[in-house]
Amino acid sequence: MPDEPAPRPAATILPLRDGGSGLEVLMVRRNLKSDFVGGAYVFPGGALDAADAVRAALGPDDATASSRLGLASGGLAYFHAAVRELFEEAGLLLAATPDGTTEAVVRQRDQLNAARTRLNAHEDDFDAVLARAGLVADLRGLGYLSHWVTPLGQPRRYDTRFFVVAAPIDQVAGHDEGETVAHRWIRPGDALLAAERGEMTVILPTLRNLAAIADFARAADAVAFADSQRSVPCIEPRMVERDGSVRIVLPGEPGYDD
Repeated sequence: MPDEPAPRPAATILPLRDGGSGLEVLMVRRNLKSDFVGGAYVFPGGALDAADAVRAALGPDDATASSRLGLASGGLAYFHAAVRELFEEAGLLLAATPDGTTEAVVRQRDQLNAARTRLNAHEDDFDAVLARAGLVADLRGLGYLSHWVTPLGQPRRYDTRFFVVAAPIDQVAGHDEGETVAHRWIRPGDALLAAERGEMTVILPTLRNLAAIADFARAADAVAFADSQRSVPCIEPRMVERDGSVRIVLPGEPGYDD
């Protein structure tokens, strides 16, 4: 049997807003041709890249971020990756000038949109984009929500940290027409119902994170909940074969320790 692939470090972010009928979360649909959960509705996110470990930002330092994630070091890269992926996949930029103001993001929106296109074509670098605009990534509003690891037996595995954040109210989200082919703001409870009815393809970690925020009335409440968690357990589902069929079980469920 070939060796199981090691899970790649990854970050995913749930952008939230206060809608007219309650809390809404931004979901993007992955390209049907994607070799990982093609066609599924997910939250913006992806694997860390090398530059995520050295990016300048407003917010926690690496020691604080690592402690929050239960790591000895390197935790800040997950926060950075979440912000980068949010911009690349959904067009929302969490950034500010070094003194903490955000007006320059809106003022330079056209230039930043053009830079996003180059980023997604691998023709530019996120740090360079921010530097040219006089900006740094703004990590101050991110709350750490959950930690999931893809089960053994999958061709691609990820060790993913999920974050929540209140989306900038002066920016408009948009999918990238590459990795993501659609986007929608939706109440978490409505997304859960749509998945149950087969109207949206939603994978297990996405379902569980939707359920985790479904009862909150406001974005600020969901972020506060994430911040209030004293520790975040690592959830690693397992694929269990019984009676000729394979199902996924979570820690604590029957068959997990068999």
